[in-house]
Amino acid sequence: MNIKSIKRRLQEAHRNFIASIDNEEISKIINTKTFITGGAIVSLLQDEEPNDYDYYFTDKESCLKVAEYYVGQFNKANRNAFEVEVKESENGRISIYVPSSGMAKNKYIKGFKPVFLSSNAITLSDNVQLITRFYGEPDKIHENYDFVHCTCYYQPKENELVLPQKALESLITKELKYVGSKYPLASIIRARKFIERGWKINAGQYLKMILQCGKLDLSDASVLEDQLTGVDLTLFRMVIEAINQKKESEPSFDFPMDWITDVIDKVFDEEDMSEYIHSEEEE
Repeated sequence: MNIKSIKRRLQEAHRNFIASIDNEEISKIINTKTFITGGAIVSLLQDEEPNDYDYYFTDKESCLKVAEYYVGQFNKANRNAFEVEVKESENGRISIYVPSSGMAKNKYIKGFKPVFLSSNAITLSDNVQLITRFYGEPDKIHENYDFVHCTCYYQPKENELVLPQKALESLITKELKYVGSKYPLASIIRARKFIERGWKINAGQYLKMILQCGKLDLSDASVLEDQLTGVDLTLFRMVIEAINQKKESEPSFDFPMDWITDVIDKVFDEEDMSEYIHSEEEE
């Protein structure tokens, strides 16, 4: 797909999203204080259909207001016994707090309605995801990214599509180039999906990720959970929960490799985890 056609697709997707918003302030924020980056542009450049459009906010205030707006919609539509909240941490991070599970789902309703909430993002119907975990200008956001081909972005206000040369080179050759990330563990795991799609990666890129991982205390469940940002946490959350519960029952437990290996194998082989974590019924 050529650049003109990609811009047209992005502009059309953005206009459809904006047209769904009945709040003038929120509409203005999304139109002027956001940009789209990540997988959608990669897909369009490869003449593929995007799974979703990831929106990032350029400042904290915009991120907070939009998060509160859609969480309010979710709570109004969702009649569960718990209420989702938007919280701002001491370091300025905006997160979605969902009691108990850490994630919440709603019925799929067309019209860009909130259907899935996690601590990091708000997923709307019609293929839009609002990232709340990070905010800032594109260069700051891309400090959290790992592979250079994901650093293309689109600014709706100016209808501007930015395609860095190194990103295009990586896309053309389908070769993963690791540029450093705050989340190297997630990068190692994410590499799998690209390899399954025919991408290549050399050993040097893995070495760079592993060296960064070596500086992390992955036996700390909070560090482990933070490092898994950007990957599907459904199964990993079970591993983290097992670590937390073991730590609560045995504060001096030092996470021997045979124990954590056994937990991981049981989670990913879908075996009985009752000896490691409580079942939902017990909770």
